[in-house]
Amino acid sequence: MAGRAPIRAVALCVLAMLGAAVPAAVPAEAESLGILVFGATGKVGQHVVSEALQRGHRVTAVSRDPSRIEQQHDNLAAVAGDLLDMHSIRQLVADKDVVIISVRGVIGADKTPESALQYIAVRNVVEQLRMIGDDAARLIHVGGSGTLEVRPGALYADRIPKIFLPKKLELEIQGQVLALEYLRTVDDVDWSYATPPKNMTNKKRTGEFRIGGDALMTDRYGRSRISRADFAVALVNEAERAEHVQQRFSVAY
Repeated sequence: MAGRAPIRAVALCVLAMLGAAVPAAVPAEAESLGILVFGATGKVGQHVVSEALQRGHRVTAVSRDPSRIEQQHDNLAAVAGDLLDMHSIRQLVADKDVVIISVRGVIGADKTPESALQYIAVRNVVEQLRMIGDDAARLIHVGGSGTLEVRPGALYADRIPKIFLPKKLELEIQGQVLALEYLRTVDDVDWSYATPPKNMTNKKRTGEFRIGGDALMTDRYGRSRISRADFAVALVNEAERAEHVQQRFSVAY
């Protein structure tokens, strides 16, 4: 819950100042986490489930139709869930260590940014985590590249010509911005907002990438990209290490 990672960091600094040996980081496989994945049948969600299972974690994969979850593993539970149903969320997030949300879409007939599933989902999950209190899971929310800055204060989303954006996608991007703005008001739940680059590919896992902050990252050729498999590596890294609590972080090659 809130404060665990900062407390450990302070303790390590004190040890170092006193000249004491600083303990090495615990290997990921030393602790099996209970990880809940909303959007487990999505392109990113499937990779997150696979990566977490590969590292020995206990994964609960959530879908409105769990029969669509094709992966099978002794540490995998495929369950039905609905991010619009508070009772469903409450049951699913209980007794978990980390909750990962990787969803998209626009809900209902009221086509506004507030109807974007990303925005609705993060608010609903935070509300249920608050009810649990100090033992609540950490939340990792997968946002979108439109929320990244091309220069201080200027979002990438604002540079995309609206003529090229389907209305649904435009609302999704605006909902991603709202989700980040909302999380930045939350100080009683441990959250991280994970942001991919402009382009995500189906290339293989390499385990090599850069971690950034609010700025849109590009390589020396001006490309902003990462594979979904490597993005999943970054998400599970954050689940294990809690290095960006109450922060947004971005991932790219």
